[in-house]
Amino acid sequence: MEFPTRHDGETTARPLWLLAELTYACPLQCPYCSNPTELAQIGREMDTADWIRVLGQARAMGAAQLGLSGGEPLVRRDLEEIVAEGRRLGFYSNLITSGVGMDADRAARLAEAGLDHIQISFQASNAELNNFLGGTDSFEQKKEMARAIKSQGYPMVLNIVLHRKNIDDIEEIIAMAEALDADYVELANTQYYGWAWHNREALLPTREQLAHAERVTTEYRERGGAMKLYFVVPDYYEERPKACMSGWGEIFLTIAPDGLALPCHAARQLPGLSFPDVREHDLDWIWCESPAFNHFRGYDWMAEPCRSCSEKTKDYGGCRCQAYMLTGDMYAADPVCAKSPSHHRVTDAVERANERPVAEASSQPIVFRNPRNSKRIHGTATER
Repeated sequence: MEFPTRHDGETTARPLWLLAELTYACPLQCPYCSNPTELAQIGREMDTADWIRVLGQARAMGAAQLGLSGGEPLVRRDLEEIVAEGRRLGFYSNLITSGVGMDADRAARLAEAGLDHIQISFQASNAELNNFLGGTDSFEQKKEMARAIKSQGYPMVLNIVLHRKNIDDIEEIIAMAEALDADYVELANTQYYGWAWHNREALLPTREQLAHAERVTTEYRERGGAMKLYFVVPDYYEERPKACMSGWGEIFLTIAPDGLALPCHAARQLPGLSFPDVREHDLDWIWCESPAFNHFRGYDWMAEPCRSCSEKTKDYGGCRCQAYMLTGDMYAADPVCAKSPSHHRVTDAVERANERPVAEASSQPIVFRNPRNSKRIHGTATER
């Protein structure tokens, strides 16, 4: 296949990783959810035939990894059918789930359909905090489902999102994962998009909390523990920005529940970009030709200091969504970068977090993820 060239003359990369956000519906209401806060404004979900067509087009373009996420993908009654089509096409498929809506029979059906990998999330290491953050009595069910998943021969892969309210329990979190016989554990510090952006003041940890969690994680590794621990530092405590999605429209392709094709799951918030609908355009045109997917490819769009930065080929100017949220300008250097003239917007937030005693975290208001709060955020009341 001869790959087309993009506006800067370079060969357009092909998507390797397809994230299928099957639904934004979810039985949980986590206040750090990366789903868009405008939940109440998003249209109808794609049906099974739409998703099967998308999988076929993505695979023909070279996509090999298939992530099935949400919301909660288990809400979809056609999940097994979508998984089976992914297997038929040759995808390696990964279900990203809270475990709520899973039982032993469904775990077996998903295995039979050809699902390769399941990642199950916990909100905390104890029932009280887990159920408070998720907004539902799910802790014991999560543990039961984790065991059911393991019984189907899947590796035990756990994800725990860390933040100010649970990061001090890092020892208990690791102990819980060991008790569940986990193979891999992602200790993912909250990144401030979606609902987490509106809850940043309540969720951003202190330097001391973060250092303690990193130290405990390192000590576990040095003891030779059987689990593989992955500790993801929050962007706000870095000096250099991440290469967001490994470059805009370079590797990752996200399809939202309503059919919008996005270079990343948060991109729909960026102003002035019209993201194409997979029910109106085929994926090859969307990826190679659409204005939205070409908008931040290459380096011509960059302003200073990114344009003349020697590291622009490594970080691509950082995250466009983070730049927009922090500065109001999606072309700005990611303020996480120490070279950004807006870096103080990050350091000021960090300093506020460190000046406020951890014990006061409970006094900070939390906006839980649900349609009612979605309307409030985007109506007359806001949290920022």
